Amino acid sequence: MTTVDRTPIQAKLIIGGEELTVGSGGTFTHINPATGKAQAEVPLAGAKETNQAVACAKEAFEVWRKTSPTQRRDLLNKLADLIVENADEFQRLSTIEGGTPYSMAVAGAMIGEEWTRYYAGWADKLDGQVVSHTPGDELIYTVPEPYGVIGIIITWNGPLISLGMKVAPALAAGNTVVIKPAEQTPFVATLFGQLAKQAGIPDGVINILPGAVESAQTLIAHKDVKKVTFTGGPITARKILAQCAEHLKPAVLELGGKSANIVFDDDAPNMMETAQHAVGMSVSLLAGQGCEFPTRLLVQEGIYDQMVEAVTTIASHLKIGDPWDPKTTVGPLINADAVTRVQGMIDRAIESNAGRLIAGGQPVELDGELAGGSYMAPTVFADVDPQSDIAQHEVFGPVLVIHKFKTEEEAIEIANSTEYGLGGYIRTQDVKRAHRVAAALQTGFVHINGSRNIPACAPFGGLGLSGYGKEGGRPGLDEFVFLKSVSLAP
Repeated sequence: MTTVDRTPIQAKLIIGGEELTVGSGGTFTHINPATGKAQAEVPLAGAKETNQAVACAKEAFEVWRKTSPTQRRDLLNKLADLIVENADEFQRLSTIEGGTPYSMAVAGAMIGEEWTRYYAGWADKLDGQVVSHTPGDELIYTVPEPYGVIGIIITWNGPLISLGMKVAPALAAGNTVVIKPAEQTPFVATLFGQLAKQAGIPDGVINILPGAVESAQTLIAHKDVKKVTFTGGPITARKILAQCAEHLKPAVLELGGKSANIVFDDDAPNMMETAQHAVGMSVSLLAGQGCEFPTRLLVQEGIYDQMVEAVTTIASHLKIGDPWDPKTTVGPLINADAVTRVQGMIDRAIESNAGRLIAGGQPVELDGELAGGSYMAPTVFADVDPQSDIAQHEVFGPVLVIHKFKTEEEAIEIANSTEYGLGGYIRTQDVKRAHRVAAALQTGFVHINGSRNIPACAPFGGLGLSGYGKEGGRPGLDEFVFLKSVSLAP
């Protein structure tokens, strides 16, 4: 196994191009998820630094909005180039801060680069339209205008992906940003900010503030922050919305999910591929810590028993352990609190007879330097009551629930029975059925016969407890502009 430096970089606040190693919010002791040991002290922004960052972003906005669209395009493309050039470092830092298996962590850089380059291409294509057939023969046209300073708050899973999804369209549209990354994942955000400066993006256009609650509250409430975009959970989102409502401030929310993966009998020839995808995307990838992961597997009765057996076998043979080991397929959860929370949901499901436990169900204790890590066995329940808590609520950990259904109508009813609406998955060889079911699913993105990581070219976002607003495609760009109408009298 190749030895990789496991030392984190110095986490920093980046305000107006200046890098700070001290913040008025104190420090956060960063715990390595793989070992449970402290590995860094992260400086936290308080209200003071947050106000400074917003002031810098406001000042930079007057320059950035007047920067030609082609120059914004070129600068974002340069940033995308630098993300690729530093992919190995992003890969390393993702494993250090989040416990993502090193063999998989490079995907974050590739996806972050994709989103940054995609929106670089939009920078010189923003246009309005002429309104025809006006009642008084006026010439009326629309102009897309940037909001100004955008507050960006992201969570700890896939931080570089979230940065690409939010920062790139905001900058392409002419906005400036103040970013509050999660204190658990400050290293990737620090490197991102440093590369933005290296790319030539003017100081103050991108400001980065690792911070706790005070920093986020100050950012949201600040009068010069014109819009907020947030990735995280519904509980925090409600608090953010309450603050935004107080100031009549728009927001985009990308929240959680409880995505259904519907497998019909006619998919039997692809059963092993389907089972591998179902397990890999629910309890293996990021240890189940993903918003759109298909954590509910709905299987038609004709192949139900065979699918349960296949899923059990695959899940039971996943390698849990050292994220630096190339053979590891399941790394740690983000921290010990996450293990406690996930275990609590599993225990309640067992106590309430919500389903039949067929794999996992408990934390995993490893030896040596990994003894204090936050490891959880990939857990699978079969014969699950669709209305049980484990089936209705997001676990955000390596837990998959399996339901049996008879008819297409029953599958749709089960799939639509939660308050989430982010993703959906369908496996069938009947193309008419595929599109019929896709139309019936109350969710923001439906994947038929396979899936890939969230593509930048398509709008992504949900409804209900999964939030609202879009990221990706032209709709993701439109979230960062408002339309001004201009009328010229005849």
